[in-house]
Amino acid sequence: MPRYFALGTTLLCLAVGGLMGLARAETPSDDVYSFDDFPRDTPLEYPAWFNDGFLDLDQDLQDSLAAGKQGLLVYFGQKRCAYCHKLIKVNLGLEDIAEYTQRHFDVVPIDVWGVQEVTDIEGERLTERDLALREETNFTPSILFYDAEGEIALRLRGYYPPYQFRAALEYVADGHYKRESFRDYLARGDNRMVFEPEDLNEEPFFAAPPYNLDRSRFPSERPLAVFFEQGDCHACDVLHGQSLREPAIYEHFAGFDSVQLDMWSDAPVITPAGERTTARDWAAELGLFYAPSVLFFDEHGREILRVDSVARFYRLRNVLNYISSKAYLTESYPQWRITRAF
Repeated sequence: MPRYFALGTTLLCLAVGGLMGLARAETPSDDVYSFDDFPRDTPLEYPAWFNDGFLDLDQDLQDSLAAGKQGLLVYFGQKRCAYCHKLIKVNLGLEDIAEYTQRHFDVVPIDVWGVQEVTDIEGERLTERDLALREETNFTPSILFYDAEGEIALRLRGYYPPYQFRAALEYVADGHYKRESFRDYLARGDNRMVFEPEDLNEEPFFAAPPYNLDRSRFPSERPLAVFFEQGDCHACDVLHGQSLREPAIYEHFAGFDSVQLDMWSDAPVITPAGERTTARDWAAELGLFYAPSVLFFDEHGREILRVDSVARFYRLRNVLNYISSKAYLTESYPQWRITRAF
């Protein structure tokens, strides 16, 4: 039986069989969770309605507001990034999303490899690449939504399927960000059912409860991977049925401590920082709204990196190489990625 709910001005329909119901209906020949994510041979072309200005973000914001729009959308991408192609061709290829975006926002594209000078909202001048590094755009496409006051209303790091991207647009345009988190906004609309633990995909490398992840007093010898998932989750099925079946992905986890948490459950957890909480409350504190999300912590319990958007083989392999090589001890993921030119 389908579930119907309203988010802002859009009526969304999700099937109980999984969150892919809507995405499949919108893009019948293009699974937004299962695709080749290696860099594309053909450079991406932006839509004609993207701003082709002077990369002065404050002026771009003022021009957007003067045109009666709600703010500015700053897009960080790469011309050959498979996820950027997905966003432009699949999400913005849908007429209602493209129309809604243009009606409420001006869009400024930033090349994360670019050397053009950008003037940010505060008037500071720096290169496109330096701005991308400063804003920790770990994964492309990354998007910053600026409101009328020049404040960041929402950050998206990575690619999300059309229904979540549409919800993000409405969350900012309709002012919901002033009253609630994006996680709460989505959960309120989702009206999520309660699923039994057996709905989750299991892996041999997941540690069994109780979930005492405390590393604050006694450091571990290995990094920690925490999988936040949920039942009735097509994206989770793809992760376990495809990506984790690849030896180059699966074998990395032999060198990690790994646990799986139901992000909506009340299972007791002691976090890597030594705090007592529940899986649901911890996920809320972390601001997680996408499943599956995988968070990596170092031997002392400090978060290294999180993958909380659609991620396939190429992206996951890069992340795992970064963690396994312990490059996080000397450089951030964006710095490591840029020095390796991918």
